[in-house]
Parts: sequence; structure tokens; C-alpha cells
Amino acid sequence: MAMSTAGTPARPMRADARRNYDRLVGEARTSFAEHGTDASLEDIARRAGVGIGTLYRHFPNRQALMNAVFQETLGSLLARSGELAQAPDPCAALMEWLRALVTHAGEYRGLAQALMSASGDETSALTPCHVPLRQAGERLLRRARSGGAVRADVSIDDLLQLTNAIALAAEQTPRDPALADRLLRLALQGIAAPKPPGREPVG
Repeated sequence: MAMSTAGTPARPMRADARRNYDRLVGEARTSFAEHGTDASLEDIARRAGVGIGTLYRHFPNRQALMNAVFQETLGSLLARSGELAQAPDPCAALMEWLRALVTHAGEYRGLAQALMSASGDETSALTPCHVPLRQAGERLLRRARSGGAVRADVSIDDLLQLTNAIALAAEQTPRDPALADRLLRLALQGIAAPKPPGREPVG
């Protein structure tokens, strides 16, 4: 069943409307990859062979179109979180998933900034993407906290904002391809739970 941008079931589309929808999403994906998420909506509509009014009938704003484009990637991230939830090392599982989020946020110029802006905004058209990611991340974080690997005061909202900020920093520093991983490793050291003091060596 088709879903509306609010995440509620939408009415089934007519065949011609579905074709227009699919063409718009496909062209938007290409345009976002080439020009970033601020690509011209008029150009996307033209390349899809429809008028800008048709685009707005399907997607009332840019974020709604972005939400549709990223649904496929969202499914992959959610599936990966399910796999990692069974990993023997909860901390390593959380870190691997956060790296996947940084990679995702950095795939399209402007996406990291849009995700940061949408965080905590329940009216955002990107909420259908943000909410399931937050829930999946919370499950992984809870496992890592219960195992004593992550500080108790770390929240999933902190981590999501952190990963988006790292992706944004990497986007703005393209000459340093290792920056994102380096910043993420530093951040992970900061959220690690302090180790209990070891015993003094004997003798």
C-alpha cells in the first residue's frame, strides 16, 4: 500500500499517476546525486516529463520529495540495524551502524544539513525517515549501554545529530576523505563508558 508523507496509508494511485510519481522520484534521485538536495525542482519535473504542478501534487515540498527518494536507503539501514542487533559485541554493532548513518548522510550534498534541521521537528516531511531510524538506533544504543560499553547519559538523539554533523563536516572538507571516519572514532571515544580502575600490580 502506498504511504503518504505523514506515514499514514494513502489512496491507491491511478496507473498514470503512479508512472508520474515513479519518474519524479527517479529523476530526483539522479538530480540530488548530481547537484545536491537543493537541485531545481523545476528541472526535476521537466526531466520527468511533467509540469511543476504535477510534482507539487505528489510532493508538497522539497522534504517530501527527499523522503520518497530516501525510502530505499532507509530500508537498507533498518535491515542492517536488525542484523547488528544480534551481533555478539553490542558496542561494535552500534559503532558500525553509526558509520553507516554517516555514509548515508554524506551521499547527497545537503542531506546532512536537512536531517539535522528535521531532527525534533514532528512537522517535517522527513519525519517518516527520521522516526524509524531513531527507533532502530535506540535499540542498538540500549544494548550497548546495558553492556556497560556506553555512558548512561548518551541519547540516540545526541548520536543522530552527531553523525549528521560529522557528515556535514566531511561534505565541507572534500579534500580530506578520511575526515568522517576520524571524527567518528574521536566521538566514539567520548561516549565510551569509563573503565573501572584496575588492580595495582603486585610486587
